[in-house]
Amino acid sequence: MEYRSLGRTGVMVSPLCLGAMNFGGPTDKPDSFSIIGRALEAGINFIDTANVYNAGESERIVGEALKQDGRRHRVILATKVHSKTGEGPNDQGGSRYHILRACEDSLCRLQTDHIDLYQLHRPPLAIPPDETLRAFDDLVRSGKVLYIGCSTHPAWMVMEALAVSDRYGLTRYVSEQPPYNLLDRRIENELVPLCVKHGLAILPWSPMAGGILAGRYQAGSDLPEGSRAARWGDKFTHRLNRTTAEVAAQVAAMARDRGMSAAQLALLWVKDQPAVTSPIIGPRTLAHLEEALSVLDRRLAETDRPLFDALVHPGNAIADFHSTNDWMKARIREPRS
Repeated sequence: MEYRSLGRTGVMVSPLCLGAMNFGGPTDKPDSFSIIGRALEAGINFIDTANVYNAGESERIVGEALKQDGRRHRVILATKVHSKTGEGPNDQGGSRYHILRACEDSLCRLQTDHIDLYQLHRPPLAIPPDETLRAFDDLVRSGKVLYIGCSTHPAWMVMEALAVSDRYGLTRYVSEQPPYNLLDRRIENELVPLCVKHGLAILPWSPMAGGILAGRYQAGSDLPEGSRAARWGDKFTHRLNRTTAEVAAQVAAMARDRGMSAAQLALLWVKDQPAVTSPIIGPRTLAHLEEALSVLDRRLAETDRPLFDALVHPGNAIADFHSTNDWMKARIREPRS
């Protein structure tokens, strides 16, 4: 397997990252353990979770699974902070108060003495970046965190954070975790060039467009029981329309011609995009994981790149995967006939 550098660090990570968002929710504890064990067996050494996934149960399951047989040292363990964890006004955000408390809680749930990559889950729009970065810097200096990163930030806020770190001599971000798939390529305009220039790893979430590009949804049909679209409702279904269905069908046809599933080809495209370090896969079942694992040792043919660009032009989008952001004002609308 070709391991890749985590940004400017000397840490090497697998070209796929195991996302744990389903663990402790639609995926029960025994199945989660099986998925984690199989991923490690296949050579994946990178696991991503967050303190709010299934009210902390995801972190608990990951922590318990890695503690078994001393597997913690084999994994680059990433988690996140920012989203609401309680009813109090300070139980969220990027304040020093919240970050330091949330880190202790995550360490407890993960049953570890340090977090390898601690990420700011969303940009705190009303908090000066130096407060957030000083809190992260103190955690790094104390040994509780090794590296820091951010998730779903606009390019200008990532650049601002790098400048603040440089000005005050604080620990800098080594990664950004944006939404990225064939249906939403907007990060290619500014974020990708920024990360390339300043040496940040890119860790895309939703590389298969939440299952749209895997062919799990058919336009006008009932949503499959237990699927992400069925669980999330309107937060997800606005991405299902005639245009995305047409692109998904063309990806499926390309995949058949190459002896692959649509999910595998969609994931392969993201994995082998320039500057991408490690897309985050979020398998709900062991079968989903097995399907993704076959992509580890594949390479996207250079002759296939223009075919994808013809479906969705670089830098453009036909579905909105930034709709969970307060900072993103643009919305993708279904084209008129």
